[in-house]
Amino acid sequence: MTESEIRRALVRIVHEIIEKNKGTKNLVLVGIKRRGDFIACRFAERIKKSEGKKIPIGALDITLYRDDLQLVSETPIIESTDITFDLSKKTIVLVDDVLYTGRTIRAAMEEIFNFGRPKAIQLAVLVDRGHRELPIQADFVGKRIPTAKSEIVDVHVKEMDGEDSVLIHYYRKKKIGVKKRKLKSRIKLKEEARPKIRQLTIKNLKEEK
Repeated sequence: MTESEIRRALVRIVHEIIEKNKGTKNLVLVGIKRRGDFIACRFAERIKKSEGKKIPIGALDITLYRDDLQLVSETPIIESTDITFDLSKKTIVLVDDVLYTGRTIRAAMEEIFNFGRPKAIQLAVLVDRGHRELPIQADFVGKRIPTAKSEIVDVHVKEMDGEDSVLIHYYRKKKIGVKKRKLKSRIKLKEEARPKIRQLTIKNLKEEK
């Protein structure tokens, strides 16, 4: 997606949010770090221009709520969660950049319930790439992109990356694996050869003496 395509997608999502909720009463925006929070701020700006109302915005860091925390890192980087308002009886629009397995959204919802019992939670994402592992779907989607599991979808936003774009990266895992196997084989051959060379050297020294 180009910058102009992203802008049009965000404008469309804002109109869909207002239409679905019949206005902005009791509506709040909560973005998932990182990048979902920046997209949520853009939604708030456009809602203010369109409806003339300021919407409360919060940001979630879901690191401690991940179900794969131990697999990600022994020392995970934890950022601050910024929600300064009560979420009880509010309609929350949860915002993220990419919807993939659904596990990030599950973690975000678990954290949200620590701040109160919302009336409803709706999900808005810029990109839905498929491959769900949990029964979670978005209410508002900028673009649905069919992808392979081996591909990486990168969302760039100006506030963090200096540009607005969505890119797909392709990896050739097989070739990388072959190179690694060849390198391991060379190291193993060298290690096996070392004791033999040492034995021959000792034998030659004895014969010379």
